[in-house]
Amino acid sequence: MKEACVLIMKSQIQRQQVRTVWWEEDEQGAAVCLVDQSCLPLQVNVLRLRHEHEVAEAIVSLKVRGAPAIGVTAALGMALAAQRLWREQGERMPLHEVYAALGKTQRLLGATRPTAVNLFWALERMQDCARRASDEPQVETLRQLAQLLQQEALQIADEDAASCKRMGELGAQFIQDGDTLLTHCNAGALATSGMGSGLAPIYIAQQQGKHVHVFVDETRPVLQGARLTAWELQQAGVPLTLITDNMAGHFMRHGGIKAVFVGADRIAANGDVANKIGTYSVAVLAHAHHIPFYVVAPFSTVDLTLASGELIPIEQRNAEEVTSIRGERVVPWDVTVANPAFDVTPHEYITALITDCGVARAPFTTSLREMMSSKSE
Repeated sequence: MKEACVLIMKSQIQRQQVRTVWWEEDEQGAAVCLVDQSCLPLQVNVLRLRHEHEVAEAIVSLKVRGAPAIGVTAALGMALAAQRLWREQGERMPLHEVYAALGKTQRLLGATRPTAVNLFWALERMQDCARRASDEPQVETLRQLAQLLQQEALQIADEDAASCKRMGELGAQFIQDGDTLLTHCNAGALATSGMGSGLAPIYIAQQQGKHVHVFVDETRPVLQGARLTAWELQQAGVPLTLITDNMAGHFMRHGGIKAVFVGADRIAANGDVANKIGTYSVAVLAHAHHIPFYVVAPFSTVDLTLASGELIPIEQRNAEEVTSIRGERVVPWDVTVANPAFDVTPHEYITALITDCGVARAPFTTSLREMMSSKSE
């Protein structure tokens, strides 16, 4: 799966936006390509995945992560499955068997991670595309179906990139020249197919000529802040200070932090937000210090079927993520470990939800439904 391996030295850093996930075709066929985020920041490994099982494994093992990026990757995985079937079977496979195989692929990819709703949204959209194709007389061959699904997946990726820019533009209005900001986990280009969600307002503010400084929480246990956000901001030329998670309160009190920007993996109808573990603590600290707390996420992250965050499924991950760092054990043997990947921040700690459909404020039950109605129209 590894096609390229580049050691990143300090002198090699370039001021550019990171590319996270994309589609390629060569003499071997189609491939879902992505940067292996489990190797960052010391190595940039570009993976070319040619089977849907490889795509599923990449999602589970955090080679790709971030709710929007997971959704885009899963959509491309569905298209890849159709392309693979056409390459292996030609037109020998009856279409009804193809649709059954795509259903299995949807279930395979849907079983990878339970919290990020973008995954299920993207898979359902791809399945809807396949269902429509089964009713359209012009889609009579597997090749036509594969091409249609590829177009739909690429459209999802393009829409995600456009929504990132829109969220960045909306969020940048809350950033002033000279602001010091704080973020938790990674909600940048590495988490999307565009410039990011939680980091997008920072990038747009930078493009507008505003000078900002970002405090980056390390984000234990997998260190997405230390490994990914710090690297990504450095690539983009954004000044930053990396801190451990338990330093956030100190710097809110003494560091002049003006606002907090984070992403989201699922947003309930009442505005409760599931995001990387530790987000709840940051929100409570921000509330205590009267610092605005902004959640930035595409509207596909909103799940109006769940009344509150108490209903959001929370992924429980392997204990080794807590007991070891880069394969090196750092705690005593035979200790009990809890490792929830996400927590839920109650809506009362959230200043605003910045989406690609607009900025929602409390009461979120009303503003989010109004946003949904406008989107439907």
